[in-house]
Amino acid sequence: MSQQPTIKTERLILRPYRQEDAPELQRLIGERDVVSTMMSIPHPYEDGMAEEWIDKQRESFDKGETINFAITHRREGFLIGGIGFHEIDRQSERAEIGYWIGKPYWRNGYGTEAARAVLQYGFEVLGLNRIHAIHFGNNPVSGRILQKIGMRHEGCHRQHFKKWGVFVDWELYGILRSEYEIGSNS
Repeated sequence: MSQQPTIKTERLILRPYRQEDAPELQRLIGERDVVSTMMSIPHPYEDGMAEEWIDKQRESFDKGETINFAITHRREGFLIGGIGFHEIDRQSERAEIGYWIGKPYWRNGYGTEAARAVLQYGFEVLGLNRIHAIHFGNNPVSGRILQKIGMRHEGCHRQHFKKWGVFVDWELYGILRSEYEIGSNS
């Protein structure tokens, strides 16, 4: 059983979730504008859901299935959002990156800063060969974050997901280790 790492950037600390994060996690992720961009988060996000989800993170990390980081402000420590790898496939050396930022912290570059750090962790520490991401077509901001960290648009799965009774497109992005290495050396 290894310890989940903590990653520090210029303005952020990406660390394991703690139970004391639950009230703020529930408040931030419970915002309709935030959850409208996410596939698997229920709305409303009811009492107890955050605590239950946090409890499951250690086991999921130990199994090598996912790794989720709380995005926190480096100096003041408050919760900003979350980021991590889902569907980690060790045999194929790939994973899906996913993230969310609480609405009060939108348009501050936190998503890009966190995604860049987790991308680096995925290639340099986890030894992944491919990292991909999916975002809803009606959420172009997420696509811009993926482009800023060097990912390429690989296609669109038209009306692939039904969110709140409406079919939405999935936009697929990806980056290979070789592309990351070229970008990080320039």
